[in-house]
Amino acid sequence: MSSTAPAPAASDADGPALIDQVAIARLYGEPLFALPQDLYIPPDALEVFLEAFEGPLDLLLYLIRRQNFNILDIPMAEVTRQYLGYVEQIRTRNLELAAEYLLMAAMLIEIKSRMLLPPQPSADGSEPEDPRAELVRRLLEYERIKAAARELEALPQLGRDFWRARAWVEQVATQRWPEVVIDDLRAAWAAVLRRARLVQRHTITREALSVREQMSQVLRALQGRRFVEFTDLFDPARGVAVAVVTFIALLELAREHLIELTQAEAYAPIYVRLAYASA
Repeated sequence: MSSTAPAPAASDADGPALIDQVAIARLYGEPLFALPQDLYIPPDALEVFLEAFEGPLDLLLYLIRRQNFNILDIPMAEVTRQYLGYVEQIRTRNLELAAEYLLMAAMLIEIKSRMLLPPQPSADGSEPEDPRAELVRRLLEYERIKAAARELEALPQLGRDFWRARAWVEQVATQRWPEVVIDDLRAAWAAVLRRARLVQRHTITREALSVREQMSQVLRALQGRRFVEFTDLFDPARGVAVAVVTFIALLELAREHLIELTQAEAYAPIYVRLAYASA
């Protein structure tokens, strides 16, 4: 806002009378108690846009809902008149934006013209379709989509309403061998027995078997070897009795912490190695 002439300064005689008044503005630091008579404001100095529409269907839906028109029985004359008035306003400011609205305006005028003509009877004798049917279908579909968009917008959104919680945990990766459970050990022992029965011989001999001697043989078999598969410690050709004594020797060695039973992963083959203390 500008003025072509400075506001008249209050005289000394008028000073006491203006003390209780409130200045409506300040011009060059001086209080202004009344608008200048020669103030000129251009007609387009202030423009206020009360409504913003996302497209022709949005404008049509606004005009119908604002006046509580029945969307299934649209008064085309009144709606077209109001629609063209809005299009005329935006055409003078933004021709590219008005092109999309002008296409809808042509459709409204066509529907209005078809409603003025008498309905043409159909070939099958059925009732002719209302010229507004296609427009009503598009408006109802747009309204449903717009309502769904509002519901989605109301939902909490990542980055706008909340942030994903993050926590940094420092972990030291240490290799842990799976523990050998009793079921895995029983299954391995059952496999050894099945193999021993398949190759057993019917030779009647008497052999003195010693658990301690078998423990020594197992320790000698593990010397200098990192891992030995559990089934490799058994000799099925020597029969079930030797296999039983060898299995008892392995159990005694494990109980005395002289050997360790390990697995690379669950259900994997069982391996035997000499026990040792980590550095």
